[in-house]
Amino acid sequence: MQVTMKVNGNDVTREIEGRLLLVHFLRDHLGLTGTHWGCDTSNCGACAVWLDGEPVKSCTVLAAMAGGHEVRTVEALEQRGELDTIQRGFMECHGLQCGFCTPGMLMTTRALLDRCPSPSQEEIREAISGQVCRCTGYATIVRSVQWAAAEEAGTRTTLATGETP
Repeated sequence: MQVTMKVNGNDVTREIEGRLLLVHFLRDHLGLTGTHWGCDTSNCGACAVWLDGEPVKSCTVLAAMAGGHEVRTVEALEQRGELDTIQRGFMECHGLQCGFCTPGMLMTTRALLDRCPSPSQEEIREAISGQVCRCTGYATIVRSVQWAAAEEAGTRTTLATGETP
């Protein structure tokens, strides 16, 4: 079957099998390997992308179901050579360790900041509750999101050292 969708702002059309998962479509057909294929059971969240502006686990969506919709992957966070604030936050506050969960965490937390510019620790933890990180214990991820929120609000703080906004 043929599927057409907008991926990171570009219209794409491919011939696919009807049972192809969106994660495999992105990685294998479009070469967008930033979206990680993790647990294969929809538990880890490493494959999170946006579908029409909402984070989804791309291992739970058939590529055919995304036809006619807009998909945004982690590759789209960087704009004109500039890292997104959430990417910078993960770098500043050591929110990434091995990096496997990072693409899903970035997409999920970017969506959080877009709808809630100043989230509490509880709101951040709730937003990432569908993501599994085996390296950080989540404290540095929460600080990374807080740093990005403060940066976007223009109230740069020293969250890397533990201060809260």
